[in-house]
Amino acid sequence: MSAGKIILTATALFTAISPFGADWNETHIHNPNWPPHAKFHNGQTMSMGAALGLSTLASLWLRRTELSHDRLLAATTAASLYWITQASAVLYPDADFYDPEAPRLPANQIVLFVLPILGLNAAGYALERRRLR
Repeated sequence: MSAGKIILTATALFTAISPFGADWNETHIHNPNWPPHAKFHNGQTMSMGAALGLSTLASLWLRRTELSHDRLLAATTAASLYWITQASAVLYPDADFYDPEAPRLPANQIVLFVLPILGLNAAGYALERRRLR
């Protein structure tokens, strides 16, 4: 078990689980002020995180052959897409990092989650790529 695979596995598990931890509460999916279509998209986001995290794990671990560069790239991409799209979400009209009904975090989500996860994914990719050579 290599360091790169361990890092990518950890970020994949975090990607699969953390959206439910962050959004399965009264400020998001159980918020009575949210219209059903907003809840639909919140559910879509939670499911996307789970699907991308599981795709990463499958790319890393479910093959009987040695991990290839193509599978490593696919795993790293899947592990990163949820976080890249989270960073872009603030660019939409009237979007904000903060929910007015939730406690404010000490920094925005890009600083707290997106950059660290993408940095870990890049490190995991680089370590595993070097091992594959």
